[in-house]
Amino acid sequence: MPRAMIFFSPWGWMGISESSKGIHAIVLPKRSKRAVESDLRAQSSEPVQQGESARLEAARHQLLDYLAGKRNTFDVPLDLSRGTSFQRHVWRTLRRVPYGKLRSYQWIAARVGGPHYARAVGNAVGANPLPIVVPCHRIVAHDASLGGFSGGLSMKRKLLSLEGTLPQLQRR
Repeated sequence: MPRAMIFFSPWGWMGISESSKGIHAIVLPKRSKRAVESDLRAQSSEPVQQGESARLEAARHQLLDYLAGKRNTFDVPLDLSRGTSFQRHVWRTLRRVPYGKLRSYQWIAARVGGPHYARAVGNAVGANPLPIVVPCHRIVAHDASLGGFSGGLSMKRKLLSLEGTLPQLQRR
């Protein structure tokens, strides 16, 4: 049974869940603990048990350090097994986009099969269960506009501002 931890960050309530293989879901900051619980349940195919573990605690600590501007990489084990083969390929490619850099959906598409995969890449990026750690917020439209974000555009702006890349985007 997956185990989950809900915690308060300076940006709001967050959640993390793990399988036996690694961290397999992150819920971005929300206004209420209940909203995080709901998102964690929705992301799991089986009941989620609240609890703590060394891995969840490490992930919590690394996320809090990131949000405080003290960390720009993550080293907790991840479980990406819930995605399709194509989604996992996209998510692994996202992990190669460094802190403080932006890439386009087309850049990702070129690395996972060709430019004609841009829409499929967008869908895979949007299905990313591990935002921040698998940095989907660093992916923007090819015209340097913000693009989309499953956590909402205001959260994407906040994350890009934290990383210093927001000024590189077109204002729309």
